[in-house]
Parts: sequence; C-alpha cells; structure tokens
Amino acid sequence: MSEETSSANGVVARFLNTIERVGNKLPDPAIIFLVAMLIIWLLSWLFSGVNFSAIDPRTGDPIVIKNLLTGDSLASFLSGMVKTFTGFAPLGVVLVAMLGVGVAEHSGYINTGIKLMLKRTPKMLLTPMIILVAIVSHTATDAGYVLVIPLAGVIYYAMGRHPLAGIAAAFAGVSGGFSANFIPSGIDPLLQSFTQSSAQIIQEGMQVNPLNNWFFTSASSLFIILLGWYITDKIIEPRLQKTKIDGDTDDLPEFDTVSSKEKVSFYVATLVMVIGLVLLAWASWGEDSPMRHDGSLTNFSAPLMQSIVPLIFLLFWIPGAVYGFIAGTFKTSKDMIDAMSKAMGGMAYYIVMAFFCALFIAAFAQSNLGALLAIEGAQVLKAMALPSGVTVIGIVLLTAFVNLFVGSASAKWALLAPIFVPMLMQLGISPDLTQAAYRVGDSSSNIITPLMPYFPLVVVYCQKYVKDTGIGTLIAMMLPFSIAFLVGWSLFLLAYWGLGIPLGLQASYGFPG
Repeated sequence: MSEETSSANGVVARFLNTIERVGNKLPDPAIIFLVAMLIIWLLSWLFSGVNFSAIDPRTGDPIVIKNLLTGDSLASFLSGMVKTFTGFAPLGVVLVAMLGVGVAEHSGYINTGIKLMLKRTPKMLLTPMIILVAIVSHTATDAGYVLVIPLAGVIYYAMGRHPLAGIAAAFAGVSGGFSANFIPSGIDPLLQSFTQSSAQIIQEGMQVNPLNNWFFTSASSLFIILLGWYITDKIIEPRLQKTKIDGDTDDLPEFDTVSSKEKVSFYVATLVMVIGLVLLAWASWGEDSPMRHDGSLTNFSAPLMQSIVPLIFLLFWIPGAVYGFIAGTFKTSKDMIDAMSKAMGGMAYYIVMAFFCALFIAAFAQSNLGALLAIEGAQVLKAMALPSGVTVIGIVLLTAFVNLFVGSASAKWALLAPIFVPMLMQLGISPDLTQAAYRVGDSSSNIITPLMPYFPLVVVYCQKYVKDTGIGTLIAMMLPFSIAFLVGWSLFLLAYWGLGIPLGLQASYGFPG
C-alpha cells in the first residue's frame, strides 16, 4: 500500500471515528424521537401563521402548516396516542414476523441451515451473496429488515468475521439499494401511478409502463452488489477490527459439524416449507384467484402482497416447529411458545423506541412541514433553470436530502412528481428518466437517517454483538455506503443515459417538449 493510500485511509478512518463518537454522545434514540417531536410542535406553532406560496400538488391549494400546539391538536394527540402507536406499520411487521422467526431460531432450524449454507459458500463470496439476497428481499416488501439483516450478522459471526460488517452489508442491500432489483415488486406500479398522472399534466392520456425502470434497476443490482462488496470488505470490516464483540452471543451457532439427526430434521422441515410454497403458488395461479387484485399479484392491493408478513410468519413457524419436534429441541408445545416469548423479549427495546418514533412521524406528517420542505426544494431547483443533465443530478441530490426527513418513497414522489415530471418534460426529458433519477436519490440516503422507521431496529441488531452500539456507530458504518451509492449510482445513471440503454419496458429518455 502506497503512502498516499495509507494517508487517505487514515483520514477516512478519523472522519468516521469522529462521526461515531459525536453520534454516540447523542441521547438514546427513543429520547431523540421525543425531542424531535417537541421541536416539530414548536416549529408548527412558529410557521402556522405564515402564508406560503408553495402549492400542495395533492390538493391544489397552498401549503398550510398546522399548529400542533392548539388545544384541539393536543387533545387529538392524547386521544389518538394509542392508535398512533398500534397503527405504526413497522411495529406490526417486526413483531408478527419475529414470532415465526423466533420458533425457527430457537428450535435450531435457522442455525442448521446457516451451517449447511456456510459449508457450500466460499468465504470470499459471502458479502456479494448477502447483498444479493438483501436486494431480492425487496420483492417481499419489508421482509429484508426483519430477516436478512439479522441473519447476515449471525452468518458473519459463524464464519469468523465481524457480525457488524454483515449487518452493514445487508442493510446497504435492503435499504441503500432499495431501487436496485431485477425482480419487479409492488413499488414499481406504485411509483408509476404518480409518474403517469403527473405526465398527463403536460400530455393528456399519456401512459407510463409500470416496468418503465426495470432494465435500469436490474443493471443497478449488479452495480450495487459490486460497490457494496468493495466497501464492506475494504473499508467497513477493516475498521471494525478494533471493535470488541461483547454482546450476548451464547445462543448463536458455531461453525461446527452438523449431526445426521440435525440434517434429517432440516431437510424434512424444509420439504414441508417447499410444499407450503407450492400450495401458495397453486392457490395464486388462476386469474380468478382470491390472492389477486384485478388479476394482478403484484398490485399493492392484492391479498398476496397484503399477506407477506403473515406468510413470513407461517414460512418460519411451521418448518421451525417441525424441525424442533423431530430434532428433539422441542419436547412439548410449551417449548414452542417459550421460543416465541424469547423472540418478543428481544424486541422490548425496539418496542419502546417504536412508541416514540410513531408519535414523531405522525406529528411530522400532520404538521405539513415535510411537504413544505419537499415542495420548496423542488421549486428552488426549478427556478435555477440548469441544463438538463445537471437538473437530473439535482433531482437525485434533492431527493436524497428530503429523504433524510420524509422516509416513505411513495409519499415523497406524490409531492415531487407533479413538479419534477412536467418540468423535465418541458426540457425534453421523459418521465421514465425523471423517475429513475428519483429512485437513485430515494435509496442512497435511507441508511444514514435515524428517522427511517427501521433504523432503530438495526441499532438493536448491532447491540446483540456490541452492547454500546449507538446511532453514531450505525451512521459511521453506513456513511461510506451512502456516499458511494449517491455518487457512483448517479454517474451510473448518466452513463446509462449517455449510452442510450433502454431504462425499461416502453421507456424512453426524451420527450418532444
């Protein structure tokens, strides 16, 4: 290694160490969400009397900031607190999925599967395989957050590598690479619906294919895997060498021999799971299947898509139970219930954080401050009248910034699409390219914002191995991914555009403005 390279690595390490040190001096994440909610209340009071010219594209009226400190607002806050908490979408996803995963984990089914997999996976290919699986998990909505990320930590630990590096790689694939996937998912038609309605502002009756970005997101999968592989193995894991593993790892699998009884139990349990998947596919096959919505399985309203989390529960609970009773780790049904109870016990800290996170996100949405931030930023970009290529990069950067505060991909695009899509159509840029630029920015900063609903959950995963893991630790780990994705993916999009490679089905780059 040259002296210049060593010096550059030292600068990066000191920078990340500073971020980690400063970040970990912040209060507990639950308190941060509480303080952030109080700040939102105060800002809503300060700006509630201000008249803004920004037009909310969802209503056609000027943006109005709602004062959350009025008597009616506070009364509504108190009366709706329980509903706000229990209706917090990530909470149900995590708890229901973890009930099934808990049975599969404590029975030994997952541990045996990991041991068998590690025997067949070359150590050098572990990282790209983890990121690949993380990217594919997007197809099952939020499954990656509750399955792939924690399992990546277990796999790395069993392989003798630092578990936090595995968690970071999986988090980068699940969340940072959210818009990279070669398998179409429900997010494609969801974004397309906003893109199409926005395009029709300029050209009435214009149609946008739901898979208008499919070729680009497929190619992006390989790009994100390679980039994430390099960052994990060359930057993140070397930096973690001095981080001591001091968490509760007694129940984690060791990389040892799998007994014949464990193998038989695993194969029988897996066969049961496969039979279940075949039955599900058979039930979903016909056009009149009750699992479809208007003939589609991938539509967000389709019962199949709405059933992803319960299906995750069943697809882990059933084989976990079968494995446990065959292998002898479960003697009675109470052993299975105890496994589910242990899984819930591990989620106690996350439930506390989720309570305050739910209240903050609800307040932020009700105040309209997020909508104001997104629309004003888009108007500034529009007023700058930059060249088309620079404007595309501007969309990526603005989206990445707004994403630090407004996490939902569809909610942001509902606000930004009616501004960006018509604006760029008048510059001769197609809605397909505008949507692709948005997706790059939306993904890149997911992994560095504590306001992302699943961010606290990833902190909990890390604390299983390193007890004093805090927000700063996770941000410092994920920042190299975020910067590399933002810069590299933007350049990848420009190169894709420059070469004229199709973005997706019936997609184009230009528009006769």
